[in-house]
Amino acid sequence: MSCDETVDCGRRRLLVATAAAGGVAGVAAAVPFVASMLPSERAKAAGAPVEVDISKLAPGQMMTVEWRGKPVWIINRTKEMLDSMAKISDQLADPKSEKNMQPEYAKNATRSIKPEILVAVGICTHLGCSPTDKFKTGAESGIDPNWPGGFLCPCHGSTFDLAGRVYKSKPAPDNLEIPPHMYLGDAKIVIGEDKKA
Repeated sequence: MSCDETVDCGRRRLLVATAAAGGVAGVAAAVPFVASMLPSERAKAAGAPVEVDISKLAPGQMMTVEWRGKPVWIINRTKEMLDSMAKISDQLADPKSEKNMQPEYAKNATRSIKPEILVAVGICTHLGCSPTDKFKTGAESGIDPNWPGGFLCPCHGSTFDLAGRVYKSKPAPDNLEIPPHMYLGDAKIVIGEDKKA
Protein backbone atom coordinates (compact mmCIF):
# COMPACT_ATOMS: atom_id res chain seq x y z
CA MET A 1 0.00 0.00 0.00
CA SER A 2 1.47 3.31 -1.00
CA CYS A 3 1.41 6.44 1.14
CA ASP A 4 -0.90 9.21 0.02
CA GLU A 5 -2.69 12.14 1.62
CA THR A 6 -5.30 9.95 3.39
CA VAL A 7 -2.80 7.49 4.97
CA ASP A 8 -0.11 8.59 7.39
CA CYS A 9 2.83 6.23 6.67
CA GLY A 10 4.83 7.37 9.69
CA ARG A 11 2.00 6.49 12.04
CA ARG A 12 1.57 3.05 10.40
CA ARG A 13 5.28 2.26 10.74
CA LEU A 14 5.22 3.33 14.40
CA LEU A 15 2.21 1.10 15.06
CA VAL A 16 3.86 -1.93 13.38
CA ALA A 17 7.15 -1.33 15.20
CA THR A 18 5.38 -0.96 18.54
CA ALA A 19 3.38 -4.17 18.00
CA ALA A 20 6.53 -6.09 17.00
CA ALA A 21 8.45 -4.80 20.04
CA GLY A 22 5.54 -5.69 22.31
CA GLY A 23 5.41 -9.22 20.85
CA VAL A 24 9.15 -9.74 21.35
CA ALA A 25 8.92 -8.42 24.93
CA GLY A 26 5.95 -10.71 25.63
CA VAL A 27 7.84 -13.78 24.38
CA ALA A 28 10.95 -12.74 26.31
CA ALA A 29 8.90 -12.46 29.51
CA ALA A 30 7.07 -15.78 28.91
CA VAL A 31 10.18 -17.92 28.31
CA PRO A 32 11.53 -17.75 31.90
CA PHE A 33 8.02 -18.21 33.29
CA VAL A 34 7.38 -21.35 31.22
CA ALA A 35 10.89 -22.64 31.97
CA SER A 36 10.22 -22.24 35.71
CA MET A 37 7.33 -24.71 35.40
CA LEU A 38 9.64 -27.45 34.12
CA PRO A 39 11.20 -29.70 36.79
CA SER A 40 14.75 -28.80 37.76
CA GLU A 41 17.64 -31.22 37.31
CA ARG A 42 17.59 -31.75 41.08
CA ALA A 43 13.88 -32.58 41.00
CA LYS A 44 14.40 -34.98 38.10
CA ALA A 45 17.20 -36.69 39.99
CA ALA A 46 15.08 -36.93 43.17
CA GLY A 47 12.43 -38.93 41.35
CA ALA A 48 14.86 -41.05 39.35
CA PRO A 49 15.38 -44.74 40.10
CA VAL A 50 18.22 -45.52 42.51
CA GLU A 51 20.64 -48.38 41.91
CA VAL A 52 21.91 -50.07 45.10
CA ASP A 53 24.73 -52.55 45.59
CA ILE A 54 23.79 -55.01 48.35
CA SER A 55 26.82 -57.30 47.97
CA LYS A 56 28.24 -56.23 51.37
CA LEU A 57 24.91 -56.39 53.25
CA ALA A 58 25.46 -59.21 55.73
CA PRO A 59 22.60 -61.37 57.09
CA GLY A 60 20.81 -59.54 59.90
CA GLN A 61 21.95 -56.10 58.70
CA MET A 62 19.98 -53.16 57.33
CA MET A 63 21.03 -50.31 55.06
CA THR A 64 19.13 -47.11 54.26
CA VAL A 65 19.11 -45.34 50.90
CA GLU A 66 17.17 -42.29 49.76
CA TRP A 67 14.58 -42.45 46.98
CA ARG A 68 12.24 -39.53 46.19
CA GLY A 69 13.26 -37.90 49.46
CA LYS A 70 12.16 -40.96 51.48
CA PRO A 71 14.29 -43.40 53.47
CA VAL A 72 14.17 -46.87 51.94
CA TRP A 73 15.31 -49.77 54.08
CA ILE A 74 16.99 -52.83 52.63
CA ILE A 75 17.26 -55.66 55.13
CA ASN A 76 19.06 -58.96 54.66
CA ARG A 77 16.92 -61.18 56.91
CA THR A 78 18.39 -64.26 58.55
CA LYS A 79 16.67 -67.65 58.62
CA GLU A 80 15.73 -66.98 62.26
CA MET A 81 14.12 -63.68 61.30
CA LEU A 82 12.11 -65.35 58.54
CA ASP A 83 11.04 -68.20 60.86
CA SER A 84 9.84 -65.72 63.51
CA MET A 85 7.59 -63.96 60.96
CA ALA A 86 5.66 -67.15 60.24
CA LYS A 87 4.57 -67.44 63.88
CA ILE A 88 2.85 -64.05 64.26
CA SER A 89 0.36 -63.78 61.37
CA ASP A 90 -2.60 -63.83 63.78
CA GLN A 91 -1.22 -60.72 65.54
CA LEU A 92 -1.01 -58.62 62.36
CA ALA A 93 -3.66 -56.29 60.93
CA ASP A 94 -3.02 -57.20 57.28
CA PRO A 95 -0.69 -60.23 57.12
CA LYS A 96 -1.07 -60.72 53.33
CA SER A 97 -0.86 -57.02 52.36
CA GLU A 98 -4.31 -57.07 50.77
CA LYS A 99 -5.61 -53.82 52.28
CA ASN A 100 -3.47 -51.16 50.62
CA MET A 101 -1.95 -50.79 47.18
CA GLN A 102 1.26 -52.78 47.04
CA PRO A 103 3.18 -54.42 44.19
CA GLU A 104 2.15 -58.03 43.52
CA TYR A 105 5.47 -59.28 44.89
CA ALA A 106 4.57 -57.71 48.28
CA LYS A 107 1.44 -59.83 48.64
CA ASN A 108 3.13 -62.78 50.31
CA ALA A 109 4.36 -63.69 53.79
CA THR A 110 7.78 -62.08 53.30
CA ARG A 111 6.52 -59.09 51.25
CA SER A 112 9.49 -59.43 48.94
CA ILE A 113 10.80 -60.79 45.66
CA LYS A 114 13.55 -62.73 47.43
CA PRO A 115 12.48 -63.98 50.89
CA GLU A 116 15.67 -62.88 52.65
CA ILE A 117 15.73 -59.32 51.25
CA LEU A 118 13.12 -56.77 52.35
CA VAL A 119 12.90 -53.42 50.55
CA ALA A 120 10.49 -51.04 52.33
CA VAL A 121 9.90 -47.31 52.72
CA GLY A 122 10.89 -46.44 56.30
CA ILE A 123 7.98 -44.10 56.98
CA CYS A 124 5.15 -44.98 59.37
CA THR A 125 1.76 -45.02 57.66
CA HIS A 126 0.18 -43.22 60.61
CA LEU A 127 1.65 -39.70 60.57
CA GLY A 128 4.91 -40.06 58.67
CA CYS A 129 7.46 -40.60 61.45
CA SER A 130 10.38 -42.94 60.79
CA PRO A 131 10.26 -46.13 62.86
CA THR A 132 13.42 -47.44 64.50
CA ASP A 133 14.72 -50.95 64.05
CA LYS A 134 14.22 -53.24 67.02
CA PHE A 135 15.85 -56.43 65.76
CA LYS A 136 16.69 -57.71 69.25
CA THR A 137 14.11 -60.19 70.45
CA GLY A 138 12.35 -60.84 73.75
CA ALA A 139 13.03 -58.77 76.86
CA GLU A 140 16.32 -57.56 75.37
CA SER A 141 14.26 -55.48 72.89
CA GLY A 142 12.78 -53.31 75.63
CA ILE A 143 9.35 -53.70 74.00
CA ASP A 144 7.86 -57.00 75.15
CA PRO A 145 9.20 -60.31 76.49
CA ASN A 146 7.64 -62.04 73.45
CA TRP A 147 8.87 -59.50 70.87
CA PRO A 148 10.06 -61.39 67.75
CA GLY A 149 11.94 -58.41 66.26
CA GLY A 150 10.77 -55.68 63.91
CA PHE A 151 10.25 -51.93 64.03
CA LEU A 152 8.80 -49.47 66.55
CA CYS A 153 7.51 -46.03 65.62
CA PRO A 154 8.62 -43.70 68.44
CA CYS A 155 5.90 -41.12 67.74
CA HIS A 156 2.76 -43.08 68.62
CA GLY A 157 3.88 -46.64 69.31
CA SER A 158 2.95 -48.47 66.10
CA THR A 159 4.87 -51.72 65.74
CA PHE A 160 5.76 -53.55 62.54
CA ASP A 161 7.19 -57.01 62.02
CA LEU A 162 10.32 -57.82 60.01
CA ALA A 163 8.26 -57.67 56.80
CA GLY A 164 6.92 -54.19 57.61
CA ARG A 165 3.45 -55.52 58.48
CA VAL A 166 1.65 -53.52 61.16
CA TYR A 167 0.40 -55.20 64.32
CA LYS A 168 -3.31 -55.11 65.20
CA SER A 169 -4.74 -52.30 67.35
CA LYS A 170 -1.98 -49.83 66.51
CA PRO A 171 -2.34 -46.23 65.23
CA ALA A 172 -0.76 -47.04 61.83
CA PRO A 173 -3.58 -47.99 59.44
CA ASP A 174 -1.44 -49.87 56.89
CA ASN A 175 1.68 -51.91 56.43
CA LEU A 176 4.87 -50.08 55.43
CA GLU A 177 5.00 -49.22 51.74
CA ILE A 178 6.97 -51.51 49.45
CA PRO A 179 8.43 -49.34 46.67
CA PRO A 180 8.62 -50.58 43.09
CA HIS A 181 11.95 -52.34 42.71
CA MET A 182 13.70 -55.03 40.74
CA TYR A 183 16.96 -56.96 40.74
CA LEU A 184 19.68 -56.36 38.15
CA GLY A 185 21.56 -59.39 39.50
CA ASP A 186 22.12 -61.09 42.83
CA ALA A 187 23.78 -58.03 44.33
CA LYS A 188 22.11 -55.04 42.59
CA ILE A 189 18.65 -53.62 43.18
CA VAL A 190 16.99 -50.75 41.34
CA ILE A 191 14.50 -48.89 43.53
CA GLY A 192 11.81 -46.91 41.74
CA GLU A 193 11.57 -49.09 38.67
CA ASP A 194 9.75 -52.34 38.05
CA LYS A 195 9.69 -53.68 34.49
CA LYS A 196 7.14 -56.35 35.42
CA ALA A 197 4.57 -54.02 36.98
